[in-house]
Amino acid sequence: MARVFVYGTLKRGGDNHRILAGQHFVGPARTEPAFHLYLLDGYPGMVAQAPGLSVEGELWEVDPSCLERLDALEGTESGLYARVQIHLLPPHAGVAAETYLYQRSIEGRPDLGTRFG
Repeated sequence: MARVFVYGTLKRGGDNHRILAGQHFVGPARTEPAFHLYLLDGYPGMVAQAPGLSVEGELWEVDPSCLERLDALEGTESGLYARVQIHLLPPHAGVAAETYLYQRSIEGRPDLGTRFG
């Protein structure tokens, strides 16, 4: 099982949440203050950026087949997003978690701050 931090359309109530069906919701979570969210085309992209903010989202435990579906959705093969390890704030500090960081230009994109939706 992998732990994945989601911050956009994969969150509960989001347009792509169905991809997490059957997986385990661990709880609300926040990243260490090292990121920014930008509005792309109706969905957010998180980028590592200093000075950074603590982005709000959810932590999920997912099985390998779900992780493959997430990689496909996030376009990791085409370089749209990269799945990377991140650090979370308590109560999840020290938990090995991954998330998807946006890999393309954010020029002209609105900064969403710490939260999407």
